[in-house]
Amino acid sequence: MRRYETIFILRPNCSEEEITRITDSTTQIIEAAEGTVIELNRWGMKKLAYLIKKEAMGFYVFCDYTATPAAVSEVERRFRIDDAVLKYMTVKIDGAMNAEKIALAIAAVSVKATASEDTDENTAAEEGDDTPDEDNSDN
Repeated sequence: MRRYETIFILRPNCSEEEITRITDSTTQIIEAAEGTVIELNRWGMKKLAYLIKKEAMGFYVFCDYTATPAAVSEVERRFRIDDAVLKYMTVKIDGAMNAEKIALAIAAVSVKATASEDTDENTAAEEGDDTPDEDNSDN
């Protein structure tokens, strides 16, 4: 198994069901080849740097996974066929992944997600704190 990251951009007029269908089919291809999805993150709608197939916006999806090269080829083949996919890019991150490395990668992603949730909660608490300081009293 090797570790890959794939980012794909979907047409902005894709429905939620269509986005789910594409991400689920990608996950199924990876898992059918005995791969593991480490992280699947929907980044959402973003403005493209340049027009792609006459579209100025796109829905970004990030997928970090382990799979065989044949599984990656199948995922990319399906992306080429599907009209909803504007663009995709796959990058090999690591050449050899075993069960221990996969477990560590999944744990690192969960720790990162927990840390970002804690940061979001702290930021929201700080923004909501409108009480005046006691040191700034006029005496």
